[in-house]
Amino acid sequence: MSTGAHLDEITRPGRPELHEVADGIFAYVQPDGTWWINNTGFLVGPRGVVSVDTCSTERRTRAYRHAIKSVTAAPVRTVVNTHHHGDHTFGNCLFPTATIVAHELARTEALAFGPPRPLPYWEPADWGELTLEPPFLTFTDRIVVHVGDLRVELRHVGTPAHTTNDVLVWVPERSVLYCGDLVFNGGTPFLLMGSVTGAIEVLENVVRPLGAAVVVPGHGPVFTDGAPVQATLDYLRFVADLAERGRAAGIPPLQAARDTDLGRFAHWSDAERIVGNLHRAYAELDGTPRGGPIDIFAALDDMVTYNGGAPLTCLA
Repeated sequence: MSTGAHLDEITRPGRPELHEVADGIFAYVQPDGTWWINNTGFLVGPRGVVSVDTCSTERRTRAYRHAIKSVTAAPVRTVVNTHHHGDHTFGNCLFPTATIVAHELARTEALAFGPPRPLPYWEPADWGELTLEPPFLTFTDRIVVHVGDLRVELRHVGTPAHTTNDVLVWVPERSVLYCGDLVFNGGTPFLLMGSVTGAIEVLENVVRPLGAAVVVPGHGPVFTDGAPVQATLDYLRFVADLAERGRAAGIPPLQAARDTDLGRFAHWSDAERIVGNLHRAYAELDGTPRGGPIDIFAALDDMVTYNGGAPLTCLA
């Protein structure tokens, strides 16, 4: 299923698409899935809608709301944030009647980051008139929301991975999984605020065993087989191996990235994330706990340098 003309306003870099991946369960996919352009989704029940994430800008979030209204007149009663990053949370404020649900650390991180504002590392984006709306209802392990008779499990993944607060939205009766940014399908994973080893562990021991028939990633196309998960694991192991060799040789993350042939991963979008991922992997090898504090700004500086000194591409 694809949406109507109300999405024509978003054409850069591509027109969003709405897919009904199971009865009453939808994925809202925004091309091209690069920086600040995420996927969302929603589940329609007899008394209202549960949204999985929001979008980064006012324009994109309003288009997403129109997409929901193209399916149902029911109100959005709940918004689940899969993690705290702004591309998934900045639009929360445009759902004023919804309860915002997330992991406890997602609220902490959202409050620490604050509302949308100019970001020096990326090309300027028009965030619109958005205010900070952090999660209102938080949990530490798992919680269940009900969409009519349908059970929807919200599960913290158990360890820092993409971030410290990643949550899976799992619909066991329909075998549908919203996995947030644990997978960038066709894009480079980003672990700067999480853990390389943690992400490997989660994909191997939490995501794969679910055996989901349909997976809605945080970025990139919906998938129905295990290939994107395997490709992500291959990349993460590539990063971990490179970090071990680079650190042993006394080579800093930026130089290790510059000296490396990305091989089969070179065509993935946002290749500069290799630098941030190496910063995180090096820190873990030096004893920093998974998701522990590191110099985020130094890593972002290095990513811009790797990018030839130009700001990171943002088409949001």
